[in-house]
Amino acid sequence: MEKQPTFPIKKTELTILREEASSFIKGVQWEQGYKARNRDENKEQEDILMYLSKATGNAGANAISISKTILSLKKRLLPDSVALPLALNETLFNLQEALAIGLWIRDSYYDASGLSILHEKRTGLSTDQRKEYESKQQTATAFMVFSLSYYLVSRLKEKATEDNKVMQNKFAGIPEVSVLSPMKGISCLLFYYDKYMNLPGFISSEQDVIDFTVLYFESYLNEIIQRKGALDFTEVITDRTYLLEDSEFSIAGWDTVFTGSAKSIEFNPIRFEQIVGNKDAKHFAKRLVERMMSYDIATQKNPFQELGGFMPVFMGYGIPGTGKSMLIAAIATMLKERCDHLNIPFLFHPMPDTVVSTFQGGSAEKMVQWMKPMQDPTRLIFAPIDDAENNLQERTAQGVSAGVKEVIGVFLRYTEGAYAVNHGNSAIGLFTNLPEQLDKAVISRIQGRFKIDGARTEHDFLDQDYIWWRKLEKTLPGFVSMKDHPDYKYLSDQGLVANAGEILGQLERPTEEKIAAIYDKVLAKDSLNSHTFYSNLYGSVQKEFPFFSSRDIRNIQSAISLRLTDFNLPEDWFENPELYFQKEYDTKLGMLKELMTANMKGLNFADVRKQEVIRYLDNVATIADTDFSRKVEQQIMQMKIGTEASNRFEKGFE
Repeated sequence: MEKQPTFPIKKTELTILREEASSFIKGVQWEQGYKARNRDENKEQEDILMYLSKATGNAGANAISISKTILSLKKRLLPDSVALPLALNETLFNLQEALAIGLWIRDSYYDASGLSILHEKRTGLSTDQRKEYESKQQTATAFMVFSLSYYLVSRLKEKATEDNKVMQNKFAGIPEVSVLSPMKGISCLLFYYDKYMNLPGFISSEQDVIDFTVLYFESYLNEIIQRKGALDFTEVITDRTYLLEDSEFSIAGWDTVFTGSAKSIEFNPIRFEQIVGNKDAKHFAKRLVERMMSYDIATQKNPFQELGGFMPVFMGYGIPGTGKSMLIAAIATMLKERCDHLNIPFLFHPMPDTVVSTFQGGSAEKMVQWMKPMQDPTRLIFAPIDDAENNLQERTAQGVSAGVKEVIGVFLRYTEGAYAVNHGNSAIGLFTNLPEQLDKAVISRIQGRFKIDGARTEHDFLDQDYIWWRKLEKTLPGFVSMKDHPDYKYLSDQGLVANAGEILGQLERPTEEKIAAIYDKVLAKDSLNSHTFYSNLYGSVQKEFPFFSSRDIRNIQSAISLRLTDFNLPEDWFENPELYFQKEYDTKLGMLKELMTANMKGLNFADVRKQEVIRYLDNVATIADTDFSRKVEQQIMQMKIGTEASNRFEKGFE
């Protein structure tokens, strides 16, 4: 999928629009529609909608002033206060900024859609041009109101009461929405916002102002989203993203996701020692946890990211039943426990099973809703995708749904490019039994990969049995009356290794046949100690595997950098957070540099480079060959079925 262009919302341009935004806050006029004025007279007079419907007194236009209403609330709520209370000031400031952004969106749509030209010629338009003009006016107004509401809710949602049921019970909905023109759209929106705030007994505290503002503008968002299907000329809305300068706030079509609103999913706690085998996977998982825990919320930076030792997208793969789901739970368990100990917010954010929708565009919308919380810089986020081949399947494969293609498109945009904001506090983990079925572009985004191969040794199988029968022994002491291993202590092999070198050992040559042949051929002409060996190796691999690209080389470089930071954080740093985790960012970075320097003294760069290159290229070949072999096996099976069917058919006529 082609990457959408990103347009910056420049703050210098907003400065010019703030004056126009202020004029709306100072006063607007709105004439209510017939339906809003004439509600069911049988309702009780205390009904909020009845109050709002009588707001004009007469059927004519009525002027309101948000700024005067805020001052009136200040006098009523805090009569002795000289300054404007913080909640009221913050609401007013963000409302002005939201209006300025909405006006900027209005101007942008005017220019991009050609509405500016129609507006200049509006007195001499033909019938068709007049229809186009009115239609584009409505779309411009709807998107403007949508954008300003989205910004305001984004800024205030985290400050609103989490369980806002009191305000929800008071709120009776929005009597009417106007999208006829930008002026009418803003006037209508602010008119009912003001009338609600002046409703007797509706606002009784500063917090009520924020709670109501969030609720009101969320309702406006929902109203516009319900109407978007009836709008025309929306191409210049859905084909781009607007990014607020020096900010993480962005507007991507009609998508709305609010950072901080995602809730952590419950999971069953698992310890790493309960997972048998999988030394490589457990080591990677431990390093992931240590690196994420080093994230500095104050500066929104991770020192490990600066050192090149953090991978925001990784993959664990292996045959069914080797412990992928247990590994996900073990990572989440360690992160949750350490976050609780250090009082750091944590979000366990697995991809839902229902992300692929049968409705056109629905899958992309759900995927955006899942991806956007990972841009929240205020907490640590672990986002696993179990059975990743289901939702990230190769797009060129026969029968792949449009929904899967939408999901992949969003994944690619949010893992590299303008959307891919990662401070080193979130990690996406793909877990799959069938890595060869993943989309090639998705695989290229994966910077770290490890095999989840389960029990492999005699001791592993002993421990797997031990974990099972010790529960029986605990329930019925003496029931399991069998001989133990003469000298092996149960679970002693399931501990975490000190570094990746212990796992890889002496990795001298690729194990995949095609890669080994290429490797030997290049080695015959050049030395392993030469940079040209690797450039020639990469070129030769690309000829055999055309999808091998510069991104793969960057992934290899990231894996090597990860090895250079492959050291344990001292355990007393976790027990006493003030020794490291609670220090300032620059101090933490300096401490890690010292550990990195000490770790590098025991490493040989050429050896590490060779090992990681071999490991990565073996992985590339394994995935490619497995995919080919699977297709061959399927074809052979079809041929066998065809032959057997023919034989049975012939026998039936003998």
